[in-house]
Amino acid sequence: MLSRALLLAGRLAATGQQQAASTSSRAVQPLGSLLQRCNFATNSTDIFNIHKDTPENNAATSFEFSEATLKVVNDIIARYPPNYKQSAIIPVLDVTQQENGGWLSLAAMNRVAKLLDMAPIRVYEVATFYTMFNRTKIGKYHVQICGTTPCRLQGSQKIEEAITKHLGIGIGQTTQDGLFTLGEMECMGACVNAPMVAIADYTKGVSGFEYIYYEDLTPKDIVNILDTIKKGGKPKPGSQYRLKAEPAGAVHGGEKWVPKDGETTLTGAPRAPYCRDLNATA
Repeated sequence: MLSRALLLAGRLAATGQQQAASTSSRAVQPLGSLLQRCNFATNSTDIFNIHKDTPENNAATSFEFSEATLKVVNDIIARYPPNYKQSAIIPVLDVTQQENGGWLSLAAMNRVAKLLDMAPIRVYEVATFYTMFNRTKIGKYHVQICGTTPCRLQGSQKIEEAITKHLGIGIGQTTQDGLFTLGEMECMGACVNAPMVAIADYTKGVSGFEYIYYEDLTPKDIVNILDTIKKGGKPKPGSQYRLKAEPAGAVHGGEKWVPKDGETTLTGAPRAPYCRDLNATA
């Protein structure tokens, strides 16, 4: 947590130095706009993950698992020795988030603490440390753009621009209809098919939860994917242009898919590994 705060502070300081001449005459900008300007992604309304009471998230609200989900949770806990059941906290929080529509309320975290015989603060520490857990209410679909170097080099900025323009929201914001929340994620592990996004579907609870990769994206592709989801359809998962990760082409300039010309695989038997002649004189 401290490292995230320091990173933000460094970025804000650098921005402040660049604009020192005009800062004195400007009004102080809210934290949200500063985060957006610095491209600093967070899953909370506050960079420090400080709890703030809202009508739907306070000490008086309640949370309870459905019977089916409680069975799933108890099955997870049973994988661990009774004196180590607190080790189940991450998978249990993951299921709890799915049950709660994609986020962890105060009541939900307190329920987990009771199940695992933990002090509530210990649960809060885990939930605020990992960005996979959302501490504020999100949309039914969490659209996460990969922001790591390979995706950036392949045009993820253009994917972000297309999404923000099409949905009218920025990183960390939710559409007015409550359907989509936009976020950023670091390295989804499918760099060869960059750029890409992952979309978490919280519309069907735990039993129907889906977390789907969409790869080899152009701006047009991601807009079509979002429109298909909005209409209740099922977009094509994975690469939009190849079967898996075969050398069939690439997204060029972040704008369009360019197929690969000619043969790109072996046409004959591969040669044996090279080995120098051990009997040859130096």
